[in-house]
Amino acid sequence: MFYHFYNESIRKLIIGFGSLFNDINVERKDSDGNIKESIRVPISYGPKEKFLRRIQESSSISDAIHTQITLPRLGFDITGIQYDPSRKGNKLRKRTAVSTDGLEKSRNYAEVPYIISLGLYAFSRNQNDNLQIIEQILPYFSPEFIVTMKVNDINNKVDVPIILNGVNTVEEYEGEFDTRRNLTSTFEFSAKTFIYGPVKTSKMVTQSDINIFGTEEAFAAADITGTPDAQIGITGGFSGGYSAGAQIYGDYYYE
Repeated sequence: MFYHFYNESIRKLIIGFGSLFNDINVERKDSDGNIKESIRVPISYGPKEKFLRRIQESSSISDAIHTQITLPRLGFDITGIQYDPSRKGNKLRKRTAVSTDGLEKSRNYAEVPYIISLGLYAFSRNQNDNLQIIEQILPYFSPEFIVTMKVNDINNKVDVPIILNGVNTVEEYEGEFDTRRNLTSTFEFSAKTFIYGPVKTSKMVTQSDINIFGTEEAFAAADITGTPDAQIGITGGFSGGYSAGAQIYGDYYYE
């Protein structure tokens, strides 16, 4: 029943989601309001706990050099996958597509609706950086943002609403004076997407050969007014997506 296929529908959704936040910048100004530093916030895939561990502990390049993760930073990951019965369609509905050369026809059955929960995490060292990141994200979600992606040749334009469910900010300020300050904002998203089944391909019928045969008496007995007196046989040979050698028998009219 099951065999290997891979449409990369979830992978492409994750890539599209992460690309929404890869151009966020943080600016730092002096007392006169002049920009003295502009930082493009890096983003990478990974769980929240991994980034918190990297922030709290220094990594060792060598025995003499110890470094800490650079802040601000963004991270995101999948937090859950849930079936969405409210968008369920007819299971027998099919989508089809013809190749550019017109020789092959692809098809797959109706997609299955799912809600994929995504978490976006913003890590910063001061409140101003944190608020800049938040304000560059919130205005685009009211509360949804539509992402269009290509899954395969059949489903080449799929609109996926990404909904912002909530934002939570946590400030870790307890500890020793030399403890690094950390502000973490968590954005909770839901993507109403679809999971697609395997794509099946069949060749188009490009040629058919039909031979009409019968006895001379049968043709002579055929009524020119259209009375089906003659029993005429037909053999058909098809090339393409159907088996050759099909035979059809029936009544045929001649005028």
